[in-house]
Amino acid sequence: MAQAVVKTNFSLPGQTGKYQGKVRDVYTIRDEILLMVVTDRISAFDVVLPKGIPHKGQVLNQIASKFLDATQDIVPNWKIASPDPMVTAGYLAAPYPVEMVIRGYLTGHAWREYRSGKRSLCGIPLPDEMVENEQFPEPIITPTTKAQEGHDEDISRDEIIRSGLVSEKEYEQLEQYTRALFQRGTEMADDMGLILVDTKYEFGKRDGKIILIDEIHTPDSSRYFYADTYEEHLARSIPQRQLSKEFVRQWLINHGFQGQKRQTVPGMPDEFILEVSDRYIELYEQITGTPFQKSETGDVTDRIQTNILNFLQSR
Repeated sequence: MAQAVVKTNFSLPGQTGKYQGKVRDVYTIRDEILLMVVTDRISAFDVVLPKGIPHKGQVLNQIASKFLDATQDIVPNWKIASPDPMVTAGYLAAPYPVEMVIRGYLTGHAWREYRSGKRSLCGIPLPDEMVENEQFPEPIITPTTKAQEGHDEDISRDEIIRSGLVSEKEYEQLEQYTRALFQRGTEMADDMGLILVDTKYEFGKRDGKIILIDEIHTPDSSRYFYADTYEEHLARSIPQRQLSKEFVRQWLINHGFQGQKRQTVPGMPDEFILEVSDRYIELYEQITGTPFQKSETGDVTDRIQTNILNFLQSR
C-alpha cells in the first residue's frame, strides 16, 4: 500500500510560523507566504481518524488548485503555485472572521433546521412546504462564524455588519464574489454531469484588496449530487447519489462511532483504507473529468520537502 502522509515537521528557510489543522499543515514564510501541505489525514465527526488515506491529500490539493485557476478572473486568489502535488503556495492574507456558505438546495444542516420547524436560516426566509434536497428558488447565502475551537455558528448578514465583523461595503462585495463563484462552480459541475449543491468560501484581505483564500469546490468543502438521478430520487424521496466523504461517516456509524464521548474510533483495516483511497480518486476523476495520476516517488515526505525548498529558492 502506498505511503500516507499524516504529519510533516519541516524546518524551512525563513519559516515564521506553523499551524496544524485537521487535514492541513500550514507553514508561514517571512510572514508573507503560506505553504499549505494537504496531508492524507482524514476527519469525521470533528475527529481526526488514526490512519491516513493514501493519495487523499493530492486529490484535494489538485481539485482546489484547478478551481482556483478557473475562477481567478472572478476574484483574485491567494495561490502563487503548486510546487508539489500535495502543496499549494500562496500569499498570506488577513482572513475575514466569517465563512461565506452558499446553498442551492435544501439539504444537510439547512434541511435539519427546516425539519425542526424553522422557516428562516441566517435571517433568510425559507419557503413553506419544501422537501429534502429540493432546489431553492435561488441560491441563499448563510454565513457562519469561524470558530477557533468547536463548531462554527450560523450568523446573519445584519449581525455581521452590526457587530463590525465586516463592513457593509465589504460584505456586499463578499456576497457578489460568493454568488459569482458558485455560478462558475455550478457551470463546471454541470459539464461533468454533477450538481454543485452547496459550498463555502473563505476570503482575506491583502494590500487593501479582497482575495479568495483556502480551498474551493473540493468534496471536503462542497456537496455534489449526480445530475442524472436527481429528479428521480427527489420524486421518490430517497437519498441522493452524492460525491462526498459521507461513506466514511456511514462506515464509522456502522461500527459504533459518531464522535460522541466515551466512543472509541474503530480500527481501520487496510482493505477499508484502500477502498477510501479509491473513492477519493473516483471523486477526483468525476469532478475534474481527467484521469488521476498517482504521485509515488519513494519517500513522499522527502519529495514534498525537496519541492518546497526548490520553490523557495526560486522566490
